Amino acid sequence: MSKPKPHHPPVPGPYERPWTDVPRYIYGTQAVAGFGTRWFYVARIERALACEMVIRHHYSGRIVKNSYVHLGVFIDGQIVGVMQFGYALNPAAMGKVVEGSSSIDYLELNRMWLSDAAPRNSESRAIAYAVRYIKEVMPQVSWLQTFADERCGGWGVVYQAANFTYVGCHFTAFYELDGEFFHEMLLSAHSKMGQRGAYLRQNLDRATRQTFRQFRYVFFIRRSWRKRLRLAPKPYPKRWLEAPSTAPAAGKTVAM
Repeated sequence: MSKPKPHHPPVPGPYERPWTDVPRYIYGTQAVAGFGTRWFYVARIERALACEMVIRHHYSGRIVKNSYVHLGVFIDGQIVGVMQFGYALNPAAMGKVVEGSSSIDYLELNRMWLSDAAPRNSESRAIAYAVRYIKEVMPQVSWLQTFADERCGGWGVVYQAANFTYVGCHFTAFYELDGEFFHEMLLSAHSKMGQRGAYLRQNLDRATRQTFRQFRYVFFIRRSWRKRLRLAPKPYPKRWLEAPSTAPAAGKTVAM
C-alpha cells in the first residue's frame, strides 16, 4: 500500500462506536476517526468499501478516482451512507473560484449517497459532521465545493439546508446510450478515456445528446476565505420558480 500524502487524512487505527448523545470527536488509536453521537455519526472507512457502496447505490454507478477522503454515515452503529471527497475535475482552475486556492486548500464532495431509510435531514447532518471531521484532521482545507446534478432531479436542496453558498450553474452535455449517460468529454480519443470512451465513439450514431445543468455550491470552513470568492453568490434555485428557457451551449456558465 502506498504511503498517504501529507495533506491526506491520517489513518486513525481501530476505534469504538461513540457512547454519548452529545456530538463529539471519535478517536482511534492513532488519530481522529470521525464525529457524531452514538445514534448518528460519520467516520473514516476504507476506500474499497466506499467505492463498493457508490457503485452499488449512487445514481451514477461510478466513482471519482481521485477521491481520497472516504467517510461512512452510521445510524445506530449500522452504515447507511457514504461520502467521498477529493480533487476537482480541473484542480488548477480552483483559483478562479476562490482566489489563491491550491489543490490542498479545498475538497470537492464528489459522491454522496444515503439510504432512503435514513431519517429526514440526515444528509445535511452528515455534511455538518463531515465538516467537523475535516476541520480537525485536515486543517489546511479552507473550503468545499460540490455540484447538484439536474440529471437526477437534483437542485441542491441538501446543500441549501447545510448553508452552502450557491454561485451559479453551467450546462454539461451528455450522451444517452443503452440506458446510460456518457459525459461529452469521453468523445476524446485520448487513451485515458478507456473502454467507455471507445464504446461511445463506436456507437455515437445511436446515442442521444442532452444537456443538463450542474448547480455549483461552495462552503467556507475558514470564514476568512469567503472574501476570496470570485463568483457572485446567488439566490438558491427553486424548482417552482423555474421559467421555460432554451439551454445554452454546453459548458456555458449562467446566472440563476
